[in-house]
Amino acid sequence: MQRYKAKIAYDGSRYSGFQIQPNGRTVQEELEKALKKMHKGTLVKVTSSGRTDAGVHARGQVFHFDSPLLLPSERWVNAVNGLLPYDLSLLEVEKADPGFHARYDVVGKTYKYFLYTGKIRDPFRHHYTSYYPYKLDVHQMREAAGYLVGTLDFTSFCSAKTTKENRVRTISVIDIEVVGDEIIFTFTGTGFLYNMVRIIVGTLLKVGSGKIKPGDIPEILAAHDRKRAGKTAAAKGLYLWEVYYK
Repeated sequence: MQRYKAKIAYDGSRYSGFQIQPNGRTVQEELEKALKKMHKGTLVKVTSSGRTDAGVHARGQVFHFDSPLLLPSERWVNAVNGLLPYDLSLLEVEKADPGFHARYDVVGKTYKYFLYTGKIRDPFRHHYTSYYPYKLDVHQMREAAGYLVGTLDFTSFCSAKTTKENRVRTISVIDIEVVGDEIIFTFTGTGFLYNMVRIIVGTLLKVGSGKIKPGDIPEILAAHDRKRAGKTAAAKGLYLWEVYYK
């Protein structure tokens, strides 16, 4: 058996997330259906770098799988894409060491969050950007973001439903860029808790709208209380952009 490392992109608007679940269409289900056809009815399990929630997109999700088929990358990509639905695309496949693990070998990830700020709702961006047609002070948001860079306890910035006991994570980059009528947030770190990026965005929007001050962020962090942070921003603006390995 050969272990393969693969990268995929998907439009998450019609998925209930990556991981297979009893009810709802998932990315993992579609991938395994395609691989099963290629392997003449034999189930081929895929393991991802991490789950994404319903409505969240990906430009660079990574997964691994084992197969007795020894195919070059281009043939894997063409064959699998021929069996996948239009909203899911295999980007690349490469041979990996037998011990490679798409989840446990991750050393970092980048997420991007897209916010559309135009005065009139754009139907063509509805599934791919969050909509916020109100005035925002981006300078204040950038100042607030500075308090969230580093190795910190992000208990206040993760869902109360998280099962992780250790809520300490390291964020190395938070970039906020204005491009026309969009604000693009970029987050790079060693790992992220459940809903962490979306809660940080929701909190930065509170700062940008003047509801709280940048200097309030350290107090929110120290409180270790989800209720102190902002609302969870909409899933449709979030993209898993890149996954990093050693």
